[in-house]
Amino acid sequence: MGTQSEVQIEPDAAAESRKKLYWSDREAFERDEIARGKKYYRMGRHAQDMLFSLLALIVLAIPMAIVALIIWIDSPGASPIFVQDRVGRDGKIFKLYKFRSMIPNADARLKEVLDQNEMDGPVFKIKEDPRVTRVGRFIRRTSIDELPQLINILKGNMSIVGPRPALPREVEQYTAYERQRLYVLPGLTCYWQVQPNRNALTFHQWMELDLKYLHDRNFWLDWKLIFQTIGAVLGMYGA
Repeated sequence: MGTQSEVQIEPDAAAESRKKLYWSDREAFERDEIARGKKYYRMGRHAQDMLFSLLALIVLAIPMAIVALIIWIDSPGASPIFVQDRVGRDGKIFKLYKFRSMIPNADARLKEVLDQNEMDGPVFKIKEDPRVTRVGRFIRRTSIDELPQLINILKGNMSIVGPRPALPREVEQYTAYERQRLYVLPGLTCYWQVQPNRNALTFHQWMELDLKYLHDRNFWLDWKLIFQTIGAVLGMYGA
């Protein structure tokens, strides 16, 4: 399970600016209000998550081992699995697993490319990130790099469907409205993940999609997004 540490939210100028620009006429909902009437859905989804992740890990064990070997050959001396702190439900920090798609010292070199950021808001993303490896470009395009998060789902840190888990430095800049996405478990896929133009969406549009899911979620929607995710993977919607 995740650690007991939590992200502490301090107001900053950028967050206050976004609040005035996008949500000055809205109020954040209480966590209990978001969860109201979802008791049996949450119980059923937890069982579904455990079964789905266990079966997927069994079926994909050999392909995932092959991917890990290819990454190790491409970047010898570095672990094929990248472990990073992410923010889970209620702001709790947990260790997220991914196949390594960047050079080993990518975090240390972040300052070198910060001025090339193509996203607004607190998120960093550039299309041609020089820190991404040759193999990394392919596994990102196909979203194969996300497969180790099946372990996170089995551990209870994540769910199959839910807002993508954010970095602590991003969450520290959230407004109260944006912070609502932390009311539920983060997910392997979500509304944002299945958009053909997802990397062209603004941070505001991304947050709106996450909060739309927060209010609309049910079994039918979850399975709809799962099947759409298969299409997104085949269509290589990834970064």
